[in-house]
Amino acid sequence: MEPELIPQLIAEIALADPRIRRNDEMEQVAQIGMWAGILADVPYDDAIRFVHEHYATSQWPILPANIATRWQAVVRDRMTRHVGTFEPTAHPELDPDDEAGYRRALAAERQAVALGQQPPTELAAITAGPAAEEVERRMAALGDYMPRTVRDALAPYRPAAAARVEAIREGKPDALAVACPVETCRATAKAPCTAPRRGGGRRTLGNPHPSRLDAAEGAAA
Repeated sequence: MEPELIPQLIAEIALADPRIRRNDEMEQVAQIGMWAGILADVPYDDAIRFVHEHYATSQWPILPANIATRWQAVVRDRMTRHVGTFEPTAHPELDPDDEAGYRRALAAERQAVALGQQPPTELAAITAGPAAEEVERRMAALGDYMPRTVRDALAPYRPAAAARVEAIREGKPDALAVACPVETCRATAKAPCTAPRRGGGRRTLGNPHPSRLDAAEGAAA
């Protein structure tokens, strides 16, 4: 946000919350300088939207940090969904050997996504389209990163993993996808079930607790 927009932002906020406005001239100058520094990266329209969201649920005066924090969350969400790949075909003006131009275009694209000027390129977008079926066929041909024969050979040494794979092959719910509800276990999702030892400590079970299987079936229903 440009510094000259800060007085307008504060004036709009003051329409809903007069406590924001400073009456002393020196305090006004200091307030504008402080807000301008904190909100330098926040677009004006987004700042106004965050102000509306704040006062829709809170009676406390808004701080510039409240606006900046919401903006950072928006940018983080956009960049998390953006795969970050760069399509040279979308930039025919670039020379394939122009590395500096490539870097500038990539930085500009990421900046546009962060500011909301361009939607994130999500995984679904690059796995869809005319070539999607061919990609799936080739991935199926390549198979897993661990060949099935190797996985089966390791099964006796990895009973929990083997039981999980076998359940998935049979079309059963993945028990490890949910937390275990058994009071003496409480294994988190993806972690194998455990049980207390008589002499202290815990032992890992080869199969999940039946209650966990029921919970997985309920979650999948």
